[in-house]
Amino acid sequence: MFFSSGRSSTEKPDRQAGGQYLVPCIIAIPSMIRLRQCLIEYFRVRKANKKAGGTGAHGWGGQHLANALKYSSAFPVIILSALMRGYDPAKIGMSETGLFRLWLFFVFVNSFYSIYWDVTKDWDLSLFSSTRERNDPEHPWALRRNRYFHAKEMYYGAICIDLMLRCTWSFKLSPHLDHFNDLEGGIFVMELLEVLRRWIWIFFRVETEW
Repeated sequence: MFFSSGRSSTEKPDRQAGGQYLVPCIIAIPSMIRLRQCLIEYFRVRKANKKAGGTGAHGWGGQHLANALKYSSAFPVIILSALMRGYDPAKIGMSETGLFRLWLFFVFVNSFYSIYWDVTKDWDLSLFSSTRERNDPEHPWALRRNRYFHAKEMYYGAICIDLMLRCTWSFKLSPHLDHFNDLEGGIFVMELLEVLRRWIWIFFRVETEW
């Protein structure tokens, strides 16, 4: 734009620019930051336990490793998305269909692991707990005893929205949806939905700690 007379600041942006290498690296940055934070917390707990001569109140740090695994599960999705976008059978050694199926597998793993973590760990709900805890008569099905909001529909609605929108970020990386991403309105809708999901997550995370 600044150095070429053939470009204009008002033109439609080139969505393919840096799509194979630069964009995946940028997309991976938040997951890398959170992965680093989880590992730091894990080693901090291990160091504290070693200093105390036993397992402390924070356990042995397994929860931090499990959380790190959640963020690590995003990397195969990002890498495979980049490979599908610049598919070359001579370099990859796998059919395009096989690559897509592998991508779908990791999308499933990442999305549902993240949903499990949101519901069970961050919101402290019993949807994925044992049958006895999930059906406890002291609280509505799959929820918990201590709730700030009495309307159970709010919690069920949040779970359903989180379930749907957790897959959004993965599927927007798919080259099969490039026709949707090329639309300015499509990109806006995708990002708006992600903001909505994060707002709901924070809202119920704060409610859990209230």
